[in-house]
Amino acid sequence: MPNRSTDALFQLVKSLEKSEKRNFKLYVKRNSSSEDLKTIQLFDALDKMTDYDEALLLKKTKSIAKQQLSNIKAQLYRQVLSSLRIIKDENNIDIQLHEQMDYARILFNKGLYLQSLKALDRLKDMAREHNQVTYQQQALFFEKKIEALYITRSMQNRAEQLSLESDKVNEALTLINRLSNLSLQLYSWYIQHGHARNENDVKSIRLFFEMHVPPEAASSKGFYERLYLYQSQCWYAFIRLDFLQYYRYCQRWVDLFEKHPDMLAVETASYIKGMHNLMGAHFDLLNHEKLAETIKEFEKFTRHKLVTQNDNNRILAYQYLYTARINMYFLHGTFNKGLLMVPHLEEMLKEYGLYLDAHRVLVFYYKIACLYFGSGNNEKAIDYLNRIINQKSDLRSDLQ
Repeated sequence: MPNRSTDALFQLVKSLEKSEKRNFKLYVKRNSSSEDLKTIQLFDALDKMTDYDEALLLKKTKSIAKQQLSNIKAQLYRQVLSSLRIIKDENNIDIQLHEQMDYARILFNKGLYLQSLKALDRLKDMAREHNQVTYQQQALFFEKKIEALYITRSMQNRAEQLSLESDKVNEALTLINRLSNLSLQLYSWYIQHGHARNENDVKSIRLFFEMHVPPEAASSKGFYERLYLYQSQCWYAFIRLDFLQYYRYCQRWVDLFEKHPDMLAVETASYIKGMHNLMGAHFDLLNHEKLAETIKEFEKFTRHKLVTQNDNNRILAYQYLYTARINMYFLHGTFNKGLLMVPHLEEMLKEYGLYLDAHRVLVFYYKIACLYFGSGNNEKAIDYLNRIINQKSDLRSDLQ
């Protein structure tokens, strides 16, 4: 299993790219003090470490006493995040919406209430355009606060309009929350137990799904309502081994982004996950042609800047693409050819060990074991199976 240091600061420092490290040092040195210089020393020491070792860290930063380390680490953590915040992605809708809210609060604190309301209107328009219901709720809450405290005379029937808007947003948010909860709970069930193993499991998961899926979900047209509904249907079908139904809802999940192309930049990780599940559905249905076609489409997407310029998206795409390629080797029975990928997979598991979840690593070990077994190398297959068996985790007991 790859090393998984639990030190948050070490993980953050090791995740930085060269440009981000350079920007951090410039950020700190603008107003340098003796304490700031210590944070840079600590930063450099952490950056050079392969694994986190506090004793070694103190040896390399002799100017930092052991009793100071905790405070300086906390200070460094804040400084790194602040420096990253400055290099903001102008295309990130969350950052843009946060910025508008910040402007509204600044104007409010200056006593410029009408200007603050205009900033909130811009925020709401942007949030509606990108289906960001929670930001709409925040803006409406702030608007009602301003209207309740001050007579702005911004428009007639303001109270009625704000009340109607709030009710509509709250209804949408309630439905989104219920569906996202259902999706998460079903996914968690699968992570913990795998597929339904007997009739009792099938009955249990069916009862749970029917009790928790909102009846109004089927008629809802909102992006997130549809997304979480399709996700819930995917996990529900997958757990029950209904692969045809699983495929249908995976396809709807991916198609949703074609109907809402602006959401691809907002929910890139969800699109990547949807493509991963769609490729998995083609594999489960033994559909060689569709799997090859979808892999080709996904490979093209992995070269998009939404993936290449975002660490999280790049790592997700990387592991899902490898998974799909291995599955293709399984379908073709070309196990020896698939084994050529193993060194690259091992390198990936080592390089991204800090970021890969234990569940994903276990699945990779299982697939590698299957490649060795298919090629006739039982000893190597057993080696990888032992990694799964000996893993101290309550994840995927079905694999173990």
